[in-house]
Amino acid sequence: MSESTQESYVYWVHNLAKHYHLAPDQLSDEQVKVFLQYLVQERKLAPSSLNQAGSALRSFYQLVLRRSLEKVQLAVPRFRQATRRPEVFSIQEMERLLTVGCPHPKHRAFLMTVYGAGLRLNEACHLKIKDLNSARGQIRVEQGKGRKDRYTLFSAALQEQLRIYWKAFRPLHWLFPSSEQPNEPMCDGTGQKIFRKAVARAGLQRHGGIHSLRHSFATHLLESGVEITVVQRLLGHSSLSTTSTYLHVTQQRLAQIKSPLQLLDLSGFLASTKR
Repeated sequence: MSESTQESYVYWVHNLAKHYHLAPDQLSDEQVKVFLQYLVQERKLAPSSLNQAGSALRSFYQLVLRRSLEKVQLAVPRFRQATRRPEVFSIQEMERLLTVGCPHPKHRAFLMTVYGAGLRLNEACHLKIKDLNSARGQIRVEQGKGRKDRYTLFSAALQEQLRIYWKAFRPLHWLFPSSEQPNEPMCDGTGQKIFRKAVARAGLQRHGGIHSLRHSFATHLLESGVEITVVQRLLGHSSLSTTSTYLHVTQQRLAQIKSPLQLLDLSGFLASTKR
């Protein structure tokens, strides 16, 4: 599991133990269910948080304590989440974000990399100089989500911007090192701050966090005619159904689509019915 997943799982097991003031291996399935009900009714957590808590407790009781799967499933249910389409920036908004919103060359290079390669925040923060292949126009994402390697786009425009950035800052190992600790990569929190400040400076409406740049990357590729299977590989999705969430139709595209009724020649019949 990723480091962030490990931290969240430990967090929820710790919360469960603190709630009862007992070691979690001393708790019954019924107590686990009551704790989840408390999260729903008292703390009123979102379904995504409830599912994260459920996954953490299911993993702990099944894999660590070796309780039977049936008991764990009964104690830790899944919660239905509302289906929401990813929010994206338009092409014009992206242009403004990367120009007006990013006067600092490092910040511009970072956000251009996230958007131009469709990276997750943690992937962008952990890019290394050796991961960039200008000759092949590829960026190697090493051990991304699910501990999988993949290749994504390294466009000429991004190469040019990164050359400007490199000449000014001369990073040696990490492409975007921490300002406080140059031997360490930029932390995720810093990347989020760069994004939020750029959005505010550009005067744009918020579309969520920095992950909206990855959403925008996928949507803009699909709108430009790139096959969904190619976008799937660039994003590193295991399932095509995950990538298909980006197949939302824009108003502009909707206006261009003709109804199949327009393919039919009904003029003679319609004219006769008017008599």
